[in-house]
Amino acid sequence: MVNCLAVKTVVAFGETLWDLLPSGPVLGGAPCNFAVRVNSLGDRALLVTRLGRDELGTRAFEEMGRLGLDTALVQWDERKPTGTVPVRVDAKGVPDFTIVPDVAYDFIEPRPELLEAAAAADAVCFGTLVQRSAGSRRALRKVLEAAGGALKLLDVNLRKACCTRETVEDALRRADVVKLNDDELRWLRREFGLRGRTEAALAREAAGRWGLDGVVVTRGERGAVAAAGGDTVEVPGIRVEVVDTIGSGDAFSAAFLHLWLEGRPLRECCEAGNALGALVARTKGATAPVSLLEIELLGGRKL
Repeated sequence: MVNCLAVKTVVAFGETLWDLLPSGPVLGGAPCNFAVRVNSLGDRALLVTRLGRDELGTRAFEEMGRLGLDTALVQWDERKPTGTVPVRVDAKGVPDFTIVPDVAYDFIEPRPELLEAAAAADAVCFGTLVQRSAGSRRALRKVLEAAGGALKLLDVNLRKACCTRETVEDALRRADVVKLNDDELRWLRREFGLRGRTEAALAREAAGRWGLDGVVVTRGERGAVAAAGGDTVEVPGIRVEVVDTIGSGDAFSAAFLHLWLEGRPLRECCEAGNALGALVARTKGATAPVSLLEIELLGGRKL
C-alpha cells in the first residue's frame, strides 16, 4: 500500500553500472539502487545517468525498464563504455569494489530537460563517485543550482581513488543533509580535523561546520546515529542473516529521505532506513523486491 500523502519527486544523479559479482553481473550503482527503492516507497525517482552504446548499456536500459525506473533522463554515449565494477564479497557479505574509470557516467551532460526536471524536484540525491570526472562534476553542480529550494541529499559513498578532499568538501557545502557510514565518518575526522569523541558528537560537529540540516551515520549491525536541528538520536541495529550488503546503504537513504520529506521525526526516519537496509542485506544484489509491510514489520514504523 502506497502512502496517501503527496508523492515527492526525487532526482537521483550519478553512476549506473554492472556489479560483476562472482555469481554473475547485477545492475547497480548507488543512484540506480536508490531510485529503485524511492519508487518502491511510493515516491517518484528520476534517474540521471549515462550508458555506453554497447551490449551492457542496452541490457542496463532494459533492466531499468523491468525495474520500473523512469528512463527519460538517461543519456547515451557513443564512445565510452557502460560502467562496470568487479566485486569480491568476503565471508561476512561485505563487498570490495574495483571501479573501472573513463566510462559513460563520467560524461553526464547538463541538458535543458535535466535542468528543468531538477528545478521541479522535491529533492536531489548525489554522491562523490560521479564527481571523479570534470564533465559529470560540472553537470552535477548545474543540477544543484537549478534545483533551488529542493532538498540536497549527499550520500557520501567514498570509493578508493575516486574522490579528493577538495571534491568532498565542496559536496558537503552544497548539501542540506548528509548520509555516510562509520568508516566515512572516521575519514572525515582525519581529513578535516574534527574533534568529536563519539559518533554522535562528530555528527553534530559536521552539521555545524558545513551548515547542514542533518547528518546521518549508518553503522551496519550497530544501527545508526543522527544529528539534526539540535536533536541527536541513536537507533539500534537489526540483526538479519546477511547475504550481501550491496545496496543496503542506498536503501537506508531512500527510506530515510521518504520520511524526512514528510516532516517525520528524526528517529522515525532512521528506523525506517535501518529496516529497509537490513531487508536488502538479506537478499542478493541491490534491487530485489521488498514490500512496505516487510519494512514496517521489521521496525520501520508506518510508511
